[in-house]
Amino acid sequence: MRRAARFGLWAFDSFLSTGPAVTLGEGFSPLTYSDRWDCQFKLEYVFPTGSFKDRGAATTLSLAAEQGVDRVVEDSSGNAGAAIATYAARAGIDASIYVPASAKAAKLRAIERAGAEIVRIEGDRQAVTTACIDAVESDGSWYASHAWNPAFFSGTATVAYELAAQRGWDVPDAVVMPLGHGTLFLGAYRGFRALKRAGWTDSMPRLLGAQAAGYAPIADERHGDSGGRNDAADGIQIHEPARERQIHEAITATDGDAIAVSEATVTDTLDSLHANGFYTEPTCAVAPAALDTYRARGVVSPGDDVVVPLTGSGLKG
Repeated sequence: MRRAARFGLWAFDSFLSTGPAVTLGEGFSPLTYSDRWDCQFKLEYVFPTGSFKDRGAATTLSLAAEQGVDRVVEDSSGNAGAAIATYAARAGIDASIYVPASAKAAKLRAIERAGAEIVRIEGDRQAVTTACIDAVESDGSWYASHAWNPAFFSGTATVAYELAAQRGWDVPDAVVMPLGHGTLFLGAYRGFRALKRAGWTDSMPRLLGAQAAGYAPIADERHGDSGGRNDAADGIQIHEPARERQIHEAITATDGDAIAVSEATVTDTLDSLHANGFYTEPTCAVAPAALDTYRARGVVSPGDDVVVPLTGSGLKG
């Protein structure tokens, strides 16, 4: 497990903060064209635990292993927790995952089967984070946070490196992504920025966020209260993003935007994704749904070259 490796996301080791101490072969998810949405989908849901969070889990647990950590804690609505628990198991590191009491059974099952402790917290998503941070401060556990730990963002930045490499070092005009804590959004921003600074690419894509209505602080600040409540997209039900200022800065720097998407729109888009062969979870559907809206508003023009990461598997329920 600790042998040198240059495969998957570790092919970009010159940009990474750690070596491949803990890996399950993650990286280089397929990039495929969709006629229905006239864009390229990057199929992040085919990763080992079924979501893009494996990118950050691999680099975070690799750093923890290199530092001799014997226990990590994380707070998550499901996907990040499953990824951290799985990669912790791979590393032989104990893990405690704080989750909402309402978290989906399939995601909890993945955490439990990896041998991690599940700590259920009543209340909203912020209550889960608060409880986890309180535990970290009380016992000094290593916080493997997908929202705060820099090593996690080092991993999610690889989505940009891969996209550029898969496209012959040509970046798209725009990338449309789900936006909660900004784990993928900020990772993509940092990755594309690093490539441009290194001279590997000539430009930056516009970064366009898709939030769940009722949980859309970034979009609401830009466009006013979205109204309604989208409970289908449970993976991005974040009222207080940990790096909200940085998200706004990334949007400004790339001439990007963020909009809110209703539950009905997500449900319809999810059905369409499944009917077109992309078996994703509901949170994933906010990005293709947002792409339709961005086009209708003229933010994305006809002929624009667009990539949409499909972030999580429908097999998780």
